[in-house]
Amino acid sequence: MQLNPYLTFNGQCEEAFRFYEKCLGAKISFMTTYGDTLAADQLPEGCSNKIIHSTLAVGDQVLQGVDALPGRYQEPQGFALSININDPAEAERIFDALAQSGAVQMPLKQTFWALLFGMLTDRFGIPWMINCGYPA
Repeated sequence: MQLNPYLTFNGQCEEAFRFYEKCLGAKISFMTTYGDTLAADQLPEGCSNKIIHSTLAVGDQVLQGVDALPGRYQEPQGFALSININDPAEAERIFDALAQSGAVQMPLKQTFWALLFGMLTDRFGIPWMINCGYPA
């Protein structure tokens, strides 16, 4: 069994996944639009180039996403994507990259449970937690 986060965007899924691909050193393994489906002729206007499904391979993990159809988008709440990493320099790089044009809730710093920990919401409204290593 594998549990995969599936993110919903308000029309920015492709942009977000290309951003995450760069920030995380990941690879988009699949992306298709609503217009590529058999239901393309039944879509609301302006939806044919929006993403119906995208998959991002992040190491041996998968992040998936979709653009909500008009009137169906809900702002993310009640969760955060958590990245656990052991390299402090890489944790700082990822945190800084994801924070670009986003909002930092807690700067990356040492805590009683981690060498570095920080929280942010990226420019697409997705909340992230970066957790780096554990004190001996």
